[in-house]
Amino acid sequence: MSQIIGLITARGGSKTIPRKSIKLLAGKPLIAWTIEAALHSNTLERVIVSTDDEEIAQVSKEWGAEVPFMRPTDLAQDNSPHVAVVEHAIAWLEANDGKAIGAIMLLQPTSPLRTKQDISTVVQLSHELNAKAIVSVCEAATHPYITKRISEDGTLVDFVSSDIGYLRRQALPSAYALNGAIYLIERDLFLSKKTFTPKGLTHPYIMPQERSLDIDTPFDWRLVEFLLQEQHDP
Repeated sequence: MSQIIGLITARGGSKTIPRKSIKLLAGKPLIAWTIEAALHSNTLERVIVSTDDEEIAQVSKEWGAEVPFMRPTDLAQDNSPHVAVVEHAIAWLEANDGKAIGAIMLLQPTSPLRTKQDISTVVQLSHELNAKAIVSVCEAATHPYITKRISEDGTLVDFVSSDIGYLRRQALPSAYALNGAIYLIERDLFLSKKTFTPKGLTHPYIMPQERSLDIDTPFDWRLVEFLLQEQHDP
């Protein structure tokens, strides 16, 4: 892949943690952890933040990212799909820069434990595999074969039907979940399929669970902050 643009998406209307993207986490705005990892990976042509919020835009610029446009309000709602947000960014950049983008790497600021090495390794992997799409995953915290759902009569039933019987977790087939940290995809493929994980064309990049935490709740925030402080204590 060539001409990879790093795109960090951060809207201003966070509900569970108000002003989440610029709230200080272990001494830095949350979004700064992702901006620094992207810039220091030395593998992305540009690092751009898509936001609808002037304060997030200013903080992002202070930490070295570009904010060449403001995201339209209708693409910054609770239910705004990431596909539409990325489509807008691609259209704006190509219209204003006059050249086509090769690939997009979507980086969500809610994954601050993702490192510059993770980013550069994904780019290297894309070249080695000639991959059109790579997404970061981690081992599933709960294996799908042991998850349950509650049926209409109030009893527990298997969420995923299986005839393998009871097995220790170590004997179960490996299962992975998207961790939300890195999505890399060729521009043409993304625009045609409108997904970051096109079937049959997406390769995994496996990350450990300790770098795969995604901040969604105040508890997540406290846990990630503890880990970051532990990493940076002398």
